Amino acid sequence: MPKLKSKKGVMKRFKRSKTGKIKYYAGGKSHLATNKKTKRIRSLRRAKTIDGAPEKKYLRRMMPYA
Repeated sequence: MPKLKSKKGVMKRFKRSKTGKIKYYAGGKSHLATNKKTKRIRSLRRAKTIDGAPEKKYLRRMMPYA
């Protein structure tokens, strides 16, 4: 059985935590920050997790060895 290929774009954007959750960092904080509230920019610093089951299943299939 050949090795499965990972989707490189997904591997760069998402990581799997030790508990098996998929985490990512939200975009939208790199430019035009003067228009955004400080609270919003602070909340964008933190990592977020994927909660929906269909999305989790889809992403796990795209990163088989992560």
